[in-house]
Amino acid sequence: MIGEIGHRSIVEMAQRAREAARRLASASPAAKAQALRQAAARLHSDWDALEAANRHDLEAAEAMGLSKAKLDRLRLTPRVRDDLVTGLLQVADMPDPVGEIEGLTLRPNGLQVGRMRVPLGVIGFIYESRPNATVEASALALKAGNAIVLRGGKEAFRSNQALVRLLQESLQQAGLPAEAVQLVPTTDRAAILELCHLGGLLDLLIPRGGKELIELVRREARMPVLAHAEGVNHLYVDDGAPVDKAVDIAVNGKAQRPSTCNALEKVLVHAAAAPEFLPRLEAAMTRAGVELRGCERTREVLPGVKAAGEEDWSAEYLDLILTLKVVDSLEEALAHVARYGSRHTEAICTNDHAHAMRFLREVDASLVLVNASPRFNDGFQLGLGAEIGISTSKLHAYGVMGVRELTTTKWIALGDGQVRE
Repeated sequence: MIGEIGHRSIVEMAQRAREAARRLASASPAAKAQALRQAAARLHSDWDALEAANRHDLEAAEAMGLSKAKLDRLRLTPRVRDDLVTGLLQVADMPDPVGEIEGLTLRPNGLQVGRMRVPLGVIGFIYESRPNATVEASALALKAGNAIVLRGGKEAFRSNQALVRLLQESLQQAGLPAEAVQLVPTTDRAAILELCHLGGLLDLLIPRGGKELIELVRREARMPVLAHAEGVNHLYVDDGAPVDKAVDIAVNGKAQRPSTCNALEKVLVHAAAAPEFLPRLEAAMTRAGVELRGCERTREVLPGVKAAGEEDWSAEYLDLILTLKVVDSLEEALAHVARYGSRHTEAICTNDHAHAMRFLREVDASLVLVNASPRFNDGFQLGLGAEIGISTSKLHAYGVMGVRELTTTKWIALGDGQVRE
């Protein structure tokens, strides 16, 4: 247990965040943009200190035997820094949604009725082994006028402390409350439950991590939760699909960064395309170091491939492992995705326009792609500047959550003395 002192500390942190959220709700777009641009500049100027903090985290994580996939997510590199800088500047330059009035209509009595876009309030963000998420989540929350309370993984504690200091100082320099971004000051796992039970202080909880974390938060939370559980993502290669293109999409989807939730986990291939496609795919995946597993019909074409078990069809590997299945039709592929997919990311490679449109309409996923890699299910790649997570729930947000998804609307009415009869 976290103890009475720790409980009181987290409650007080949430209370400070609530006050900061009240001030942020009326902050000018210029002040919010200034804070984001200042943070972008300081990622460069403070890089040596950030890199040193991250190096301490990496050394401790390696000593604990953290997996290669988690070490990859933990590592801050110059490329990660440059992506964060670009994302911060993109978010800063986006139109500010707060205060927008939508759908204003004139009622017969002269009353004008519409909706105004407003912040959610205070967001709790629980995440694992990804210090870059500290910056992305804070930037989006700030732009949308929200305060955010962060609980990162213990593996990234030093990195997160350094990044939150940078963000708080950037807020202060822009005349905004530093308490709008706060990091839970303990790595005790009990702090997760403390956040889950802060109904009335936190308006939304967003967990971003493994299945166990997501299920814990969904079970314990006393406030709305936006999250996805797994990324069991498929590519369907249609009859007549361009083989070179399909192979390139599959290799990029699986091997570019296998530890991410938008990585490819399964390939379904039409039986007519399998004799040409599968050997080409095997050669490319072997070069990329990917282990292949396949159904019986796949192994008739690729006898050296390991047999896939029933558990493979629903597995999210987050590793260099890919499962292959031969199907007889688009209909069979759609049925397989409906049964085993996780509503995260699904793709089709095809030259048939009707098949592409049917796949787009019928597949239930937060992003459905035609002739493109599933790795594009990412806020930065989709033009949102960054993302705070991907929601596979259809209420409030479905898919990548950017600035607009961290706001809601309230009804407004503009009158001139009207009274109800």
